[in-house]
Amino acid sequence: MGGRCSKFSFCWFHSHLNPSVLESSDQENGGKNEKNLWPSFSEYSLEELKAATNGFSSENIVSEHGEKAPNVVYKGKLENGQLIAVKRFNKFAWPDSRQFIEESKQVGNLRSDRLANLIGCCYEGDERLLVAEFMPHETLAKHLFHWESQPMKWAMRLRVAFYLAQALEYCTSKGRGLYHDLNAYRILFDQDGNPRLSCFGLMKNSRDGKSYSTNLAFTPPEYLRTGRVTAESVVYSFGTLLLDLLSGKHIPPSHALDLIRGKNYLMLMDSALEGHFSKDDGTELVRLASRCLQYEARERPNAKSLVETLMPLQKETEVPSHVLMGLKQETESSTKPLSLTSFGESCLRLDLTAIHAILEKTGYKDDEGIANELSFQLWTSQMQETLNLKKHGDAAFRAKDFVTAIDCYTQFIDGGTMVSPTVYARRCLSYLMNDMAQEALGDAMQAQVVSPEWPTALYLQATCLFSLGMENDAQETLKDGTNMEAKKHKNLKTV
Repeated sequence: MGGRCSKFSFCWFHSHLNPSVLESSDQENGGKNEKNLWPSFSEYSLEELKAATNGFSSENIVSEHGEKAPNVVYKGKLENGQLIAVKRFNKFAWPDSRQFIEESKQVGNLRSDRLANLIGCCYEGDERLLVAEFMPHETLAKHLFHWESQPMKWAMRLRVAFYLAQALEYCTSKGRGLYHDLNAYRILFDQDGNPRLSCFGLMKNSRDGKSYSTNLAFTPPEYLRTGRVTAESVVYSFGTLLLDLLSGKHIPPSHALDLIRGKNYLMLMDSALEGHFSKDDGTELVRLASRCLQYEARERPNAKSLVETLMPLQKETEVPSHVLMGLKQETESSTKPLSLTSFGESCLRLDLTAIHAILEKTGYKDDEGIANELSFQLWTSQMQETLNLKKHGDAAFRAKDFVTAIDCYTQFIDGGTMVSPTVYARRCLSYLMNDMAQEALGDAMQAQVVSPEWPTALYLQATCLFSLGMENDAQETLKDGTNMEAKKHKNLKTV
C-alpha cells in the first residue's frame, strides 16, 4: 500500500532505500553478510500476542482469506515497537503441539532478506500461532491484479521473479524446498518495496486446509494424482506466477500454453504495460514459464536454474524497488523519536487529570482572533445569558463537576451566539472524564475546524483515539500536534 488517508485528512507514507537488486539473498545468522536485521526465534505468550494485536481485533486482520478460512493473519506491534504478522490457526490445525513447535523452530532457523522471516510462535492450550516480520506494502496480487495508480513496471516484474527464485533457492539449500500453495498472495512487499516470500507456506502440511487452495486449473498435475507436494510442484507453481507477471491476470496454465504453442505469446502480455517491455525478455520469460509448466515433473528446471535464467534479465538494477513501485520513501527525520511537550506526554499516558490542569491554566487565551460578530441587539438581550452559561460551565469544569460542565457548555454551543474552540476543548475533556470518547472526538475535531492551527485540538484528538483503542491513528495525530506546536513556537521566535 503506497499510503492511506485517515478521516483527519493526514496522509502518511513509508518506504526505504534498498540494497542492490543482485545482492545475495543468503544472509543467514552468522554469515559474512549478517546485518543483525533479524531477531532470534522466540516463544511468545498468548497475552503478549493479545496485547500486540489489540485482543485479536477484527480491525487488525490483514489476510486475504474469507470468513470460512481455517486461519487468520493479524497485524500487531510488540512492546519494543516492532511490527509483526500473527497467523492464528484454528484448534484442529496442529493437534500435536510438539510437532508444531518443532516445525516452527525449523522454519524459524531460516533467515534471508528474500523471506518474510518467521520470528516466533505460541502454543498455549488449543492456541497455535506463528509470528513473522510484518510486510507493510501488501501482496503481489494487490499490485498486479488490483492496482490503483499505476500498473507494476516491467523491470519490477522481472525483479519479483528473480527475488522469488532466490528465495526458493535459499530455502532449498537449507533443506526446506517444499512450499505449500505458492501464489501471488504469498509474495509480500517490505518497507523498501522489495518482494519477500511469506514464511507461512514453508510449514509442513497440517490440518489447516489443503496444500492448494487455488482453483484446480492451477494445481500441479502430480498433486491431483498423489495429493503430495514435491519440489517439482513448487516449480510448477512458480511457472503460474510467471504467467501472472507477464499478463497481469491469473490465467490458467492450459490456456496460456495453448497461446504459447500457437506462437501467440504477445497475447499473454499485460496490455496495461502499453508495450513498455522488452520482447526478448518477454520471450525468455515465456520460455521459462513453459519449462516450469511441463506435465512431467522431471522435465521442469530446479530452483538454481531459475536464478541463473532470471539474473541476466534484470533491468534498472540501480533503481530502488520503492521507486519502481511508486512508493514514497520514508525520510530520516520521520524516523526520529518525537520530543513530546508536557501536553503530548499527558496524551500518550492518557493522563486526563494532567490535561485538565493544562486546559485550566491556559484558559481562553487561544480564543483570541476568533471572529464573533455580535449585533447590538444580541449584545443587550442575549449576551449576558450566553456569558453566564460559559461562566457556570467554567466553574463546574474548575470544580471537576464534568456532568454539569457538559450541560452548561452544550447550552452555550447550541445557543450559537459565540464560537469558542476552548469550550469545545473543555467539553471534549469532560466527555472523556465520563467515558464518552466518541462524543469527545467529535468536539476535538470541531475545535480544529474552528481553529485549524491550534495544536490543542490535535492533542485532544490523539487522546480520544488512544481512548478508542485506535493506536496507529492516535500516534500519527499526536505527531502532527507536536509538529504543529513546534512550528508555532518557531514562528513566534521569528516575529
